[in-house]
Amino acid sequence: MTDIPKKIARAVMRRVLPFKERKRDLALKAALAEIHAQALRSRDGRFSESNVLFNIALFLLIAERDIQAQKVDALTHPDAWRRSLSARVILLTIHEWDIDKVTGRQLRHALDVTRVPEELRQSLLAALRSVRAVQRQARKKFSFLRNATIAHRDPDALLQYEAIVELDQMEVLDIAGEFYIAANAFIGLLPKVILHIGSMPGLMAQIEHRAESAART
Repeated sequence: MTDIPKKIARAVMRRVLPFKERKRDLALKAALAEIHAQALRSRDGRFSESNVLFNIALFLLIAERDIQAQKVDALTHPDAWRRSLSARVILLTIHEWDIDKVTGRQLRHALDVTRVPEELRQSLLAALRSVRAVQRQARKKFSFLRNATIAHRDPDALLQYEAIVELDQMEVLDIAGEFYIAANAFIGLLPKVILHIGSMPGLMAQIEHRAESAART
């Protein structure tokens, strides 16, 4: 595709894409508001296992919202530098996002304490493994771009400049799409987990665990 058809296509998509993305934007905003409210309610210590799960969900949704906020400009902005910058911000978000900070032992402990059914537990952990796999792919494929153009900035300015102007935004957005799919698989399971941990058996399991812990001290 020559430059003129590309410019026309970008101009058209700059008008169309925000409408196409509106549903996702609204859903993300609503999910962020709801999970934020739930995380606040569960942070008082009585139901700390619930808070672990809400915190993980919020961590994922923030990253997804950051990527979504850059997506239209990465695809359609008339200025090539702005397109590249938005793509690089997306790349940095995926690259630096560290789910292990909020999962690991905490998540497994929360699932144990609240007695989440085994099938649901395994599905949740599998979804997290998919998120990690996408991130490993992004780190392997784009490590040089991340280091040279947005994170540490290569001291070789010529190398940095060439990496910026030659960046293929669609490659970055393909990885972002895989991240969306993996993250949404995890987020899609959360309502079932939340229903369980918020049910009487789930809440009682947390209360019993608090009582047992207190008795041992």
